[in-house]
Amino acid sequence: MPGIALPAFPDDVPIHSLPTIDFELVKADNPAEIDRLWQAAVTLGFWYLKNHGAEQEAKAMFELGAETFALPLEEKLNYEQGDSGRSFGYKKMGGNAVDASGLPDMTEFLNVAKDDALAFPEVVHRTYPPAVTAAIPSVVRPFVCKSLEVNITILRIFTRRLGLPEGTLEQLHARDLPSGSEARVTRTPPMPGKDTADRPAIGAHTDFGSLAFLHNILGGLQVLLPGQTQWGYVKPIPGHAICNVGDALTVFSGGILKSTVHRVVPPPGAQGEHERWSLVFHTRPNGAQMLRALVEDSPVIAESARQYPEGKFDTGSTVAEWYARRTKYQRLGNREGPQSWAASRGTEHNPAAR
Repeated sequence: MPGIALPAFPDDVPIHSLPTIDFELVKADNPAEIDRLWQAAVTLGFWYLKNHGAEQEAKAMFELGAETFALPLEEKLNYEQGDSGRSFGYKKMGGNAVDASGLPDMTEFLNVAKDDALAFPEVVHRTYPPAVTAAIPSVVRPFVCKSLEVNITILRIFTRRLGLPEGTLEQLHARDLPSGSEARVTRTPPMPGKDTADRPAIGAHTDFGSLAFLHNILGGLQVLLPGQTQWGYVKPIPGHAICNVGDALTVFSGGILKSTVHRVVPPPGAQGEHERWSLVFHTRPNGAQMLRALVEDSPVIAESARQYPEGKFDTGSTVAEWYARRTKYQRLGNREGPQSWAASRGTEHNPAAR
């Protein structure tokens, strides 16, 4: 459970060192810090973020998650996300595949839509367990608003660096338009021992949306950085969030911004004897937006897109359609074979990355 004393992250496992970006300096338009953020986004796709100011909001969300996951399974299943491709709601452990063989995942999570949090008490997408509904004004909405502040600030910087007209990416992620943006609390049960050390709890993937703002309790997140062949842990650092670029920004930018493959395995060493908790806010574009490179809005993006095969960054679908397809075919209830897993993949899918 969040808040208890936990073992230290071991020092004998492979880790990937990520740059640490100071959000206070980014907000202040510090040129050197913005350069460092941009380099992380176009080379690694991942970075730590300090001084983000969301510690208390994240703590409250973890506590709400613990209260929610303590409910009987039959009660939680009343709020299941289902097999239609909708993400919002509860996902039981084993509801998704983690690879092409159909191996079940090892997590339960609850997704609360940005739209439901901001429109409360109006219901935009769906209802949630009573404890979650009661906590939307005091817990969920503050976390959503803080997360949006962080991610929209970053999107404004990316807009300038991509040579886009001012406000372009912010308009594509409008607060008041329906989207797949959501807050997710995830619990993974203890998985101690060498037999499960490399068993994915969440399979190798690139994120569906534009930006992720992640808070971890215990290790387990691994990344496969561009040009590398070995998975490395991302070591949790107290007070630091982990941020990454998602597929939608890779598409919009014509491949300039990097959406990097990552997965979740059991926490290493003695940490594997404890539950693992994580909390993330996924910022995703407006659902009605066509998902294609913004080549007509930026010569920088147009030049990048020309270096790739024609059509690589034109999905031919709206963001909502593309996201529903990826969500739907992860579900074991929709599995028809390895082709289902392939249909759930994103821009940087590497079949060898398991």
